[in-house]
Amino acid sequence: MTPPELRAAFVAEIAQIAPDIDPATVADTDHIQDDLGLDSMDVLNLVARLHERLGVAIPEAEYREIATPARAVAYLSRSLDTA
Repeated sequence: MTPPELRAAFVAEIAQIAPDIDPATVADTDHIQDDLGLDSMDVLNLVARLHERLGVAIPEAEYREIATPARAVAYLSRSLDTA
């Protein structure tokens, strides 16, 4: 997947978990908890949805790597390259 496709997938999954978030307003630097308001259970759901959608397992110790869309794209790109 290309970086724009990964970003779109990441933001789409956030919008599924938190439907009040408009994907068009999510900036690359928005923190999923601090700026977008996801709680810890939402983050777990996001990780599960990303695993289901992309086949990428994200260990708890690496959750910080998906804290913003920009970081998530970089992390997911690396993870998919090594898969």
